[in-house]
Amino acid sequence: MKKLISSQTILISFISLALLTGLLFSQERIRPVTVGQYMPDFSLPTFQGGEIILSSLKGKNVLLIFPRGLAGEAHWCHIDNYRYAELMDLEKKKNLRKKYNLEILYVLPYSQEVVNEWVESNPEQLEHIEEWKNPSDPEKLDERNKRRMEFAKSAFPKSFSFKKGDVPTPFPILIDAERQVSKGLGIFATEWSGSKIDQCISSVFIVDKEGTLQFKYIGQNTFDRPSFGYLMKMLEKINQ
Repeated sequence: MKKLISSQTILISFISLALLTGLLFSQERIRPVTVGQYMPDFSLPTFQGGEIILSSLKGKNVLLIFPRGLAGEAHWCHIDNYRYAELMDLEKKKNLRKKYNLEILYVLPYSQEVVNEWVESNPEQLEHIEEWKNPSDPEKLDERNKRRMEFAKSAFPKSFSFKKGDVPTPFPILIDAERQVSKGLGIFATEWSGSKIDQCISSVFIVDKEGTLQFKYIGQNTFDRPSFGYLMKMLEKINQ
């Protein structure tokens, strides 16, 4: 009887150790990666419903965009919203996904509820940008607002708008609520670019159809983002 109990105990311990080892291995798979290495696989639910497994997209190039998200308490980064609208406009006009055999994924380090707030914030955020660019009485602006006006005209040259409550979501928006991907890749921060808030360091990754990372850009500050024109050149190079 003692031998049986001992054998059962050893078996349970062995199974527990195997499960723990498997768990640790799966957690270690998502790690910082350099260009030329295979991109760690991951699975995340999407804002639109369902989930996406990165490896299931093999055969396509993948543009992974990690927006900054929050730039302060209840304050979204306007650059993210502008670039989201800009990319949608490019997709509509140039059919980027078909042209480059491409899937475009946005990844936000928040819950479904908070991601919904980000999506719904787009119309107001774009309105703010237009107000900065075109104040009602520019002659009466103080120096601070004049600088903001000039910056907005330079940084946001195009004009976009969405209807409140009707923001299109053509690209899968992945919900990284546990930050397993953003933390694993080393781009999640609680303080960055002057703000103490849960956010991503704005980053862009391009994974080729074989699953190899071909491009990686981690911003040095919130204004440091590669242009979409530059990213399209990278995709053309990858597709050669």
